[in-house]
Amino acid sequence: MNKVPENGSFLPYGRQQIDEADEQAVLEVLRGDWLTTGPTVDAYEAAFAERVGAKHAISCSSGTAGLHMAALALDLDFGDIVVVPSVTFLATANAARYVKADVLFADVDPKTGVMRVEDVKRAIAGMTKGTVKAIFPVHLTGHTVNIDELAGEFPELVFVEDACHAIGAEYEIGGGMVPVGSCPHGGITMFSTHPVKTIATGEGGMLTTNSDRFAESLRQARNHGLVREPDRFLNKRMGFENGVPAPWYYEMHEPGYNYRLSDINAALGLSQLHKLDGFVATRRALRTRYQELLDGLGPHVAMQRVASGCNPAWHLAVALIDFAALGTTRTEVMTALKERGIGTQVHYIPVHRQPYYANRYQTQSLPGADAYYARCLSLPLFPAMAESDVDRVVAELSEVLGI
Repeated sequence: MNKVPENGSFLPYGRQQIDEADEQAVLEVLRGDWLTTGPTVDAYEAAFAERVGAKHAISCSSGTAGLHMAALALDLDFGDIVVVPSVTFLATANAARYVKADVLFADVDPKTGVMRVEDVKRAIAGMTKGTVKAIFPVHLTGHTVNIDELAGEFPELVFVEDACHAIGAEYEIGGGMVPVGSCPHGGITMFSTHPVKTIATGEGGMLTTNSDRFAESLRQARNHGLVREPDRFLNKRMGFENGVPAPWYYEMHEPGYNYRLSDINAALGLSQLHKLDGFVATRRALRTRYQELLDGLGPHVAMQRVASGCNPAWHLAVALIDFAALGTTRTEVMTALKERGIGTQVHYIPVHRQPYYANRYQTQSLPGADAYYARCLSLPLFPAMAESDVDRVVAELSEVLGI
């Protein structure tokens, strides 16, 4: 039976929230002198760095671009190995392959989906060749990997935190809570500002770091590899005239990419950033309501558990459902919910199961990742929702599951 409400309302699993202030911010840029990378990008980066407590913030065209830039900044190359949790989007692992490094997939906690120290240790213990140079921890759905524990166990490795889901989250460092993005153990943190994320720029990403060297490399990688600072010119004869820097001159020391963010996107991001705390609070409240209701549906349904040592900023509301025990399939459940006006999604297919990686590294046994994947279902979560929407989603889910 099709039970979409008479008013036609459909609840997707996620969507952006744009208001008049956002629209006005973008209009001001459209009516100004800069449409590409200009002063609004500078302002957005400065505000973002201040918000997360990092020395540098470098914007880019997408989260995927940001991960690629980070891999370049780490000088990863053939023979290097990067540890990546299998429960993530493709881009986390692909970034290592873009620069010819190899991926070592780690398992995750089947109840949280988050990689733990023991998962990394087990993955490294099973290696037969190569050298691990970096770990790309993934702060899944809005809660966080225990970076303090990882850094204590692997102080020699560099961390690139995939925080696409976790802008506004905090984690415990040295007994206190600090913002994700503050890079307390060095390295780089990468955020996504895709429309379904907590703040939106259309498409876009942001990297933060406290390293001047990493920041310089990231900025160079996003802009074709161009070097415009006279003190860095290698060809002094071409770069200077009578001892004065040539105003038009630039050099390329290594190839780069066009991964820049435009002022149009940055205007939206800067406006959205001012509303971040409100977005995070609303998402937390909605997820708490999900937790209250889902935990009452019986032993075969539960909310994704929260990793320890963090104050999450929820991007997703994930239910863990034993579909087989309830005599159904995930496809049947998702189809029935869609007919009732409720959109759902799966985050994520374990990357080690993807044909490219399975063929390259042979099939690995990562039971935690497989168990999490078998049960996870992302339910609607976005700031425009009300508690009554959560009640509706859970009531429909309960009916579809027959519980």
